[in-house]
Amino acid sequence: MIKVQVRPNENLEAALRRFKRQCNFAGIFRLAKRATVYEKPSEKRRREERERIRNIQRSVRKVAQVKAKKRKVKKFRSGGKQDEGKAGDDELNAVSAIPPSTPTVTATTE
Repeated sequence: MIKVQVRPNENLEAALRRFKRQCNFAGIFRLAKRATVYEKPSEKRRREERERIRNIQRSVRKVAQVKAKKRKVKKFRSGGKQDEGKAGDDELNAVSAIPPSTPTVTATTE
């Protein structure tokens, strides 16, 4: 059950906005709308399948974002002219965002 306490010196419209926001987040309006009209079992299955696909795609996008953030390599600025020419600088500059290796498929004919 959602409760909203009106804060001191808060107008009623602001409290009502908070209440509506909490109801939206909890999904109460969607449930109420869904309960007003009969939904055939076939339509329910289709809707749930669409929701499942949407959730899977959303999670795949989130995983891809996390992997993209992990792959970024931060380049550190050198401390000045005294650091030029060191062996480690070449290795650091050579490292870049490396795409994941893809497996190769080889076909043999016999």
